[in-house]
Amino acid sequence: MATVASRPKGNRKIYIGGEWVDTSSTGEIPMVNPATDEIFAYAPDTTIADADRAVAAARKAFDEGPWPRMAPSDRLECLQRLAELYSDKYEDIAQLITAEIGSPITFSRHAHVPIAKMMLDYFIGLAKDYPFEENREGRSLAARVIKEPVGVCVAIAPWNFPQAAMMLKLAPALIAGCTVVAKPGSETAQDALAMAELFDAAGFPPGVVNILPAGREVGEYLVSHRDVDHVSFTGSTASGRKVAEICGRDLRRCNLELGGKSALIMLDDADFEQAVKGVWDQGMRNSGQACTNQTRILVPRARYGDILDAITEMMRNIVVGDPLDPATQVGPVASQAQYDRAMNYISLGQEEGARITVGGGRPKDMPVGRFIEPTVFADVNNSMRIAREEIFGPVLAVIPFEDDADAVRIANDSEYGLAGGVWSQDLARADAVVRRIRSGMLHINGIGGSFDAPFGGFKASGIGRESGREGLETYFEYKSLPLLG
Repeated sequence: MATVASRPKGNRKIYIGGEWVDTSSTGEIPMVNPATDEIFAYAPDTTIADADRAVAAARKAFDEGPWPRMAPSDRLECLQRLAELYSDKYEDIAQLITAEIGSPITFSRHAHVPIAKMMLDYFIGLAKDYPFEENREGRSLAARVIKEPVGVCVAIAPWNFPQAAMMLKLAPALIAGCTVVAKPGSETAQDALAMAELFDAAGFPPGVVNILPAGREVGEYLVSHRDVDHVSFTGSTASGRKVAEICGRDLRRCNLELGGKSALIMLDDADFEQAVKGVWDQGMRNSGQACTNQTRILVPRARYGDILDAITEMMRNIVVGDPLDPATQVGPVASQAQYDRAMNYISLGQEEGARITVGGGRPKDMPVGRFIEPTVFADVNNSMRIAREEIFGPVLAVIPFEDDADAVRIANDSEYGLAGGVWSQDLARADAVVRRIRSGMLHINGIGGSFDAPFGGFKASGIGRESGREGLETYFEYKSLPLLG
């Protein structure tokens, strides 16, 4: 397989209909390494004409090709070959992700790539015993329920977890028998094209998987395309509202995994030393660029000063630096737009009356790249924008609460409901608190998350679920027939 990281200027190939074809545009997008501000590769500049070609290929593969009509076990053979090929490319893809978005190489090696592979393995295992048809004995006639693929799917994945978020869509859609147009962001075109090479090598029938790195204009066009049956979108809540509006107008099926502003609650009986360590793990993943990060840190008012000091010291000692250095814990944010966004929020927090205890600017020894110091805000109340809006950078807000009920109130006082966590040495008490939090995924003492469980959120954090049985069942239409004979 070619090394996509060295993709030269003038290579405009994209993967459509089982072939590598030139884009319809002669333009290219320079890929800028956020740690060095240097161009390291060029991405093909795809167009609406390319989107039409990709959808036509997927439509033909669904309507006329073998994929939807194969036995599920035959589809699994293709996916198993993909899994074997994927294992051989861990390091190459990890290096690409680090070059594209600045994620620390340790995180790319131990999270970005292996999570994608584990998701693929999970869905393969799930499908082996899954009832694609089942008989139901009812109070009247017995019924046969057939689960059929929903059709042509558009899978739109974000730049912050480009492999994992895309595999979370591709694996179940393909197992269900759908055909797919995958649209990663142009920011992560290189690892998307590396994934396309693996699908090509695995021998999927032509048109089953089409991979089209593109910007927002092409993405919106795909969402509205009349030959698309289902849209799976992961991204910002603002963009998700637009996707929902388009799909609602056309009655097109969709599921949306959107933003979050999750709360980490330390109850007054928590092991505070471990909970502060949990702030790093649950709040700063991917240099602060994860929708599930718990960036509102809720602590008992009676212990506010001590815990704030411990969090501040922890953040002060985080290693910020070259993302290719295995010792680095926080790299640059992914783009100039993300850098400007985070810095604007840091200024806004100070204007609102919050106090910075550490960070708040660019590291003095890093004049090049999109680096931001890990930042902690104190004296935050939940009405401030830094407590209500998703920053997507290495920024935490520490908020006091009075008792368990007040902590739950603050956690739920948000338009989002994606994730969250509770720390307590009384597991029954922690369980009682997490049950009152209106979020889709909760941790207790830092423990949580399973591929067997649904992934998604309440309120403005999305519609529908990914992962688990629910993630596979998103890609079915259900047909009821009488059970005769």
